[in-house]
Amino acid sequence: MKHLIAPSLLSADFMNLRQEVEMINRSEADWLHLDIMDGVFVPNISFGFPVLEGLKPICQKPMDVHLMIVEPGKFVREVAQAGAYMMNVHYEACTHLHRTVAAIKEAGMKAGVTLNPHTPVSLLEDIIQDVDMVLLMSVNPGYGGQKFIEHSVEKTRALRDMITRKGLDTLIEIDGGVNLETGKRLLEAGADILVAGSFVFKAPNPEEVIHKLKTL
Repeated sequence: MKHLIAPSLLSADFMNLRQEVEMINRSEADWLHLDIMDGVFVPNISFGFPVLEGLKPICQKPMDVHLMIVEPGKFVREVAQAGAYMMNVHYEACTHLHRTVAAIKEAGMKAGVTLNPHTPVSLLEDIIQDVDMVLLMSVNPGYGGQKFIEHSVEKTRALRDMITRKGLDTLIEIDGGVNLETGKRLLEAGADILVAGSFVFKAPNPEEVIHKLKTL
């Protein structure tokens, strides 16, 4: 599978959101990554379901919804109704992760599990076979534009080894500090999907940047 690119709307110009989404629609981006933050699980607040509902009729790319919130299992129905393709929940936020993953799939979405930088991939041994994707945070979640955590490359390689050993087709997504240099190394380590926020949306020509990421 050719790797996928999922620009993160967190870094978009929210005063011109329709134009930003139309740019994503025109581009070679595969998904649109959407970070929902509650100011509790992470030290920031982003946007919520009204924005997702507004995107639903105009976004032509599958919506990859990443919930950086406490008790994400409470909002499976709302995320599904907003038209999400992938619902991503944090390992650290789910006391009953298997139950949450099952509920996401029952709602008709793909199920993703996210790990913070300090959380080892070994903790996924008993859930990896039940998820469609694992998102590795390569910065501490909460803010865009942070410096890439170098250990994320080895962590990606370790996760790829686990998936291969178990004979699974689980996807690996990486979010944080992704650019042409780090993206290339992450893909070589086994990543399938690259999330890029400020690197895309703050560029003079975002569509060209997406093309460059896509052709790594």
